[in-house]
Amino acid sequence: MEDCIFCKIVNKEIPSTTEYEDEQFLAFHDIHPKSPLHLLLVPKKHIHSVDHLEFQDRDLMGDLVLTAQKIAKGRGLRGYQLHINVGRDGGQVVDHLHMHLQANI
Repeated sequence: MEDCIFCKIVNKEIPSTTEYEDEQFLAFHDIHPKSPLHLLLVPKKHIHSVDHLEFQDRDLMGDLVLTAQKIAKGRGLRGYQLHINVGRDGGQVVDHLHMHLQANI
């Protein structure tokens, strides 16, 4: 997606403060954090939203949650929040599937 800001971040066309990266995902700090730790976990594959997931994306979604868990454990977090907004009415601002990982560290 040419106009997708998260695709541009994934492709290193726009800088970000990267927390984690592997072959499937990029996790970076939210530029408008709502908590002391506020990361965005983004699949490198462009998917518009949860409403656009297909059956073949089921492993990707499981891996997304496990990646969030890995990041949280790596930071020594004892508690954290994960959430995904879906559509404008659900609070989704960027049209690229992403998960928020937040903690009051």
